[in-house]
Amino acid sequence: QVQLVESGGGLVQPGGSLRLSCAASGFAFSMYSMRWYRQAPGKERELVAGISSNAGSTNYADSVKGRFTISRDNAKRTVYLQMNSLKPEDTAVYYCKATQFSSWGQGTQVTVSS
Repeated sequence: QVQLVESGGGLVQPGGSLRLSCAASGFAFSMYSMRWYRQAPGKERELVAGISSNAGSTNYADSVKGRFTISRDNAKRTVYLQMNSLKPEDTAVYYCKATQFSSWGQGTQVTVSS
């Protein structure tokens, strides 16, 4: 079964950085596009970034463009989200997902606060 394990979240000050990781198993990782989502308290889950199977194409929500970078290492079966210049409004639980599967991981909490 598809398994996704997010990690790397934590508490950071505004302007700080974090790198999230998502370890994938149970499917042919290199064949699928991957996405990062986030959900803040009281808000709907939103798409943050996406990356194609060969990493040739990426896309970002307007709110994170220029600050976040999605990448992947197919040999390690891992997708990353580098988050720079973090803002309090980035506070949320972050999830990764393969585009054509319905499975979600447990997510990792990112809190941006001084």
